[in-house]
Amino acid sequence: MQDHEKRKTRAYAEDISKYYNMKVEVFEDEQFYICHDGRELRHIRTETKEQNGYTQTFEVYGCADCSGCEHKARCLYKYNAEKDTEKNKIMKINEQWEELREKSHANIQSERGILKRQTRSIQTEGYFGDIKENENFRRFNYRSADKVYKEFMLSAIGRNINKYCRFLNEKLKKFEGKTTKKTA
Repeated sequence: MQDHEKRKTRAYAEDISKYYNMKVEVFEDEQFYICHDGRELRHIRTETKEQNGYTQTFEVYGCADCSGCEHKARCLYKYNAEKDTEKNKIMKINEQWEELREKSHANIQSERGILKRQTRSIQTEGYFGDIKENENFRRFNYRSADKVYKEFMLSAIGRNINKYCRFLNEKLKKFEGKTTKKTA
């Protein structure tokens, strides 16, 4: 489910374990979160993770002491009251990702975004699905818009050449439009 659709659900708005449902406060240039029970989750460290050639930076926030919290079962992931009595809340937040996510949400909620959503819902995207699934084209090799455009155009040209070869070998018939047949 897309983020825009998730935000509309009650479960999204009532999930107390997520940082986006917590209050954010700043004290002496330090940002921290206030959980549902009123406890502070302060910045602990910064972690980096590299995957598929991309580096992600996570800010890790944690609560110093969650003992005695009545919301522990709803707040902590896979919480077991018997085993995890000393477990405290820890959150990892990719701030760059969240910034892009908010920008995307603002675009979707804009007047232009609403019109695009309405148009998109009635158009087919079979060609792009075919490229992703049958040709296993999932990620561009370049990042700039100009290079991505060129890479996609080369892919489209290759696809059209392949289609033309199938037509020449008579594996693909010429499209002559819909024929009207009279039925009895």
